[in-house]
Amino acid sequence: MSADASRDVDVAVVGAGITGLALTHALAERGVPSVALEATDEAGGVIDSKPLDDGLVAERGPNRIRLTEGVERLVDAAGLRDDLLVADDDLPLYVYAGGRLREVPFDLSTLVRTDLLPWHAKLRLLAEPIADDVRSDESVGHAVRRLVGETTYRNLVEPIFGGTYGSDPDRMPVEHALPALRRLRAEHGSLLPPLFRRLRGAGETPPPVSLPGGLQRLPTALADRYDDRVRLGTPATGIERDGDRYVVSTPDGRVTADDVVLTVPAPAAADLLDGVAPTSAAALGELTYNPLAIVTMYSDARREGFGYQVRRTESLRTLGVSWHHSLFGRTGQYTAFLGGMADGRIVEMDPEDVGEIAAEEFEVVMDAAAHVRDVAQMTDALPAYDESWAALDRVSLPDGLTLATNYTARVGVPGRVREAERVADDLA
Repeated sequence: MSADASRDVDVAVVGAGITGLALTHALAERGVPSVALEATDEAGGVIDSKPLDDGLVAERGPNRIRLTEGVERLVDAAGLRDDLLVADDDLPLYVYAGGRLREVPFDLSTLVRTDLLPWHAKLRLLAEPIADDVRSDESVGHAVRRLVGETTYRNLVEPIFGGTYGSDPDRMPVEHALPALRRLRAEHGSLLPPLFRRLRGAGETPPPVSLPGGLQRLPTALADRYDDRVRLGTPATGIERDGDRYVVSTPDGRVTADDVVLTVPAPAAADLLDGVAPTSAAALGELTYNPLAIVTMYSDARREGFGYQVRRTESLRTLGVSWHHSLFGRTGQYTAFLGGMADGRIVEMDPEDVGEIAAEEFEVVMDAAAHVRDVAQMTDALPAYDESWAALDRVSLPDGLTLATNYTARVGVPGRVREAERVADDLA
């Protein structure tokens, strides 16, 4: 924006991450005048890619995206359909447990043969339908233990689910962290029917995708397409009520809008809402995030698969490793994730020391040396979905203000795109 670049629009979108850009696209398609305000000079938010030498890419945020219908529409809008790198969704995923990699069962034959779950744990799954219903006030950890037993929880659910969010499932209320658990139980009376439908190949998930040069090419291309609606380097500094409308202040001008949609992290949203919705702002300020370190490495290891998660009882600080080598043809690239709720100090360490830990632990698991290419450390990387999420019960915004975020709905790019489309429908 220039110094006199005040705007009058129907919708002001705060943030040009993937949610804000998906919303911008959806509003444009519905003919709704809007402007998106992004504080930084780059679009993308948590999608942050850094191309390296030799075709490697440091993905400092999401490492891949599921090609759902909503994501597919965005890819087409960005003109990137022909550039998509599509991974084989049948590749195995592993858990490092008991000193070796063990395959995660995604089909019946793998369930039978995998040594990740001993036979007593596999037989324990048959008792799941007679367990009590899942309660919204219990933790994911407690619910899963009741449903499938301690061994399956420790060997499978805790490293996969807890490792993905960097959280402790025992501190993640079902209501906020995994509401689908209650829904599936309520619809089927058991988790086994939807499980076995998947084992028979029904309802297959969309494939994981990426882009040459990194995932950030998607938000960058969307921001370029809608350069008349997206203002980079233009932070929103305040929101005020002006009769039935809102005024969003920026260093370069004022945006007047009927509706304001905030797509930014909770601390930033709390600051902006303090003057118009102080109770909600205070509640958002209570939400906690988990720290994360992402280490991009090169190795001569040549394994095929999605990668691995690490069982929490192992003596490693690594949460998991994604194998870009086999997923997207980035020869020799592996990305390690460290930190989370139980290891917050990892982001306070010297980056070289973090890289050294990642490389040493990679060699322990993969029996191959790794060379660190990039280290990114983020204090507030992942919504914790812990007990602090109860504060959302106190969030009630005035008409015309909307939160479209990964802490009020689902995390993950497909979920962000779905919410953006839903919000656009409501506003249109």
